[in-house]
Formats: sequence, C-alpha cells, structure tokens
Amino acid sequence: MTERRPASTAAPGVATRIAAARVLDAVLHRHRSLRAELGPALSTLPDPRDRALAEAICLAVLRAPQRYAATLDAWMAKPLPQRDGLARALLIAGLAQLDPLGLPAHAAVAATVESMRAIGQAHRAGLTNALLRRAVREGVPAGDPRAHWPGWLRSHIEADWPIDADMIYAASAAPPPMWLRANRRRGTRDAYATRLTEAGVEFTLDDDLPDALRLAQAVPVATLPGFAEGDVSVQDASAQAVADVLMPRPRARVLDACAAPGGKTAHLLERDPTLSMTAIDVEPARLQQVDGTLQRLGLQARLVAGDAADIDTWWDGTPFDAVLLDAPCSATGIVRRQPDVVLHRRESDLAALLALQARLLDALWATLVPGGTFVYATCSILQDENARQVEAFLGRRPDARAEPLDARFGRESGVGRQVLPGERGRDGFFYARLRKAG
Repeated sequence: MTERRPASTAAPGVATRIAAARVLDAVLHRHRSLRAELGPALSTLPDPRDRALAEAICLAVLRAPQRYAATLDAWMAKPLPQRDGLARALLIAGLAQLDPLGLPAHAAVAATVESMRAIGQAHRAGLTNALLRRAVREGVPAGDPRAHWPGWLRSHIEADWPIDADMIYAASAAPPPMWLRANRRRGTRDAYATRLTEAGVEFTLDDDLPDALRLAQAVPVATLPGFAEGDVSVQDASAQAVADVLMPRPRARVLDACAAPGGKTAHLLERDPTLSMTAIDVEPARLQQVDGTLQRLGLQARLVAGDAADIDTWWDGTPFDAVLLDAPCSATGIVRRQPDVVLHRRESDLAALLALQARLLDALWATLVPGGTFVYATCSILQDENARQVEAFLGRRPDARAEPLDARFGRESGVGRQVLPGERGRDGFFYARLRKAG
C-alpha cells in the first residue's frame, strides 16, 4: 500500500500545494465551481500567506489551463490515468509556480515533490522533479490566451469586438490589480492614502473614482490599515463606478437587486447614510455575505431573500426612487478574477441568461417611481447581454428613456457605456442609466 503522509507533518509549503491541487482537481476534472471549492480549501490553512499562495496558484492555473495541460502532454511519455487527477493537478500547480508566479525554483520544486509523496504518490516524485527541473531550464512553453475560451464564446466576442478581441483575451489571462474603496464615512480617500504611505504600501489614484486606490501589489486584506474597523474595502474600479452612475438623491428609497456580496449596497450607504436601502438576492447564503459586509462597515439596509423578478413576494407596493439591477450574466468581463466561468459555460446558458435579464428588467421597472432612475449593469462584455438587451427593453417600454453617460464609464455601446477587461486596470463592465417618464 502506498504511504500517505499527513500534509501537516510534511515539509513547509506542502499543505499549501496540496490544498491548491485539490481545488484544481475538482475544478478541472470534476467540473466543480472555483468559488465553491476555494473557500473551504483555504480555511484549512491557518497562515494568511499560505492562503494567498494557494489562491494565487489556483488562479494562475485556471487562467491558462490548456497551456499547462499541453506542456504535460508534450513532456510526458504517457498521460496519467484518469483516476490520478490529483497528481496531475499537482504537476500543473508546480508549473504555474514557476511561470507565471515566478516563485524561487528550488522551493517550488522541492515543495511540489514532497507534496506528491504526501498524497501517496511517492513513486511519481522522480517524475515530478524531472518535469519541474525541465521547466526551470527551458521555461514553460507559451500558450495562446484564446485557447481558454470555447469556440462559441470566441465567436460572440470577435463579432462584438473584432478590433479588441486579442486584447480581451490577453487581459483576461493576466492577474488583475487590487483596488480599494475608502469609506468616506470614516475619512477621506486622501487621509487613507496617507495611511497606506505610512504602511509602505504603494498605490495610485484614479481621478474619475473619488473613493478608489489602486495598489501596485496585492496584499492580504488583514494587513490593510483599518480594514477590520471598516475604514476600507476591496472593490474593483468598475464596480465602484456604479455608485456614480446611479447617484440617488439624499433620503431616497433605493433598491439593489441581485445585491450579493454587497459591495455596491455598502458603497451607496457610505456615500449617503440617509438612503433607505433594500438589498435583495435569490440566494440566502449569499445574502449573509451582504449582512457581514454591512456589519463590518457599520451600515444598515433591509435585506430580502427572494427572487427579485417575483415582486409580489417581497415588494410592499411603495415605489423606489432608484433601482440598481446588477444583472446575472455570463461574467465574461471578469474572467481574470473568475477564470473557471469559461470552463463551465455552455452556449445554452447564454439564452437562459438573456431571458432572465429581460424578466428582471420588466419586473423591476414596475417598482420604480415615475421620474425615478434605473441602472442596468453587468460584468459582461457580450452585446446581447448589454447594449442589445437594453435596446430591446426600451422598445418594449415607451415610458423608459436612456440618459447619456460620459467617458468616465467607458466607450459608447448602444445607449450605454462599456469597459473592456484591463482598460485602465478595470474589470469588464457595462452600464446603462434609464429614466422613467413622470
């Protein structure tokens, strides 16, 4: 019987590599969700530095899984049996540690070899050492960023953005920057910038985003000054811009539909605590994330678990002055953050998403007061979900008109604005602002 060595008693770094490999095995070989697998795996690692490394390994692999799979196929005399998915995931994790993560070669190779022994695959320790040593000598062969995307999805992207398609693929394969949102209820962005400088954290500011700071290097949130106290949050620049698109008046009744994990609800309340906020999400577990976000920041909102489109089950009939619909979508604008979405997405999923978006638009429009503001947003780059979805809605609703947005919110796209992945360091995002006839 092959001996398995508990990771906790093995050499330093072994538990981290095994945790990452288990996640990758689940996502790559058993079609599991990265979000569902990563949290439980990271919870087994007490050191935040180990958690950060395991997450970085998983994301590096999943942004270019075909690259590492092709390398193993080319360098191994015969493939591993299907039952050895964990061993294959560990080899792929080893390659990613060298490129793109650039970890010290000796430590990466030694820890991965020891990890192979620890999972009961000691007979493959020599193979692991040989493959990773070759990667150190020759480098991991370059991959094509397009290979990560299924053909049907590439067809949509290249039809919608023929000039920008290669940029989209490249940006989606690169690690995103870490953006922070200063909580203006607890101090100005400039005041928080001073605290970062004193802590030795490098950053830049964006003139178009009054609460945003972009870090030169990502850091664990626990090391951010005042994070536990609610002085700052992590939120991408594109998501922060939603508050500037909506711009509700003081003391307005505001609905944040599909609100989890709660960053936009919190940002609006940080901007103006007089708002009467309702946040709804169909998943009760994700609504708990909203509650946790608000508690850390000392904010309050009415939280509702339910189907936002089924308004008879949760709406009291009092219209909202402003409605934000950050709609469920293909997430094609945030592949660099959630790279597994294109591994699991099917063309049939898109038709279902389009129908859901239209249903939400039609239902939630009824909850808006005449003269009120409605913002439709997605983290998609597909025009069927964005510009064409809104144009179809306007065709159905004679009491709806689009309001222009300026270049702060991206390039013109139909009646809205589109940011493509990586533009100004931001995630891919679409915004449209609509006004209801009074």
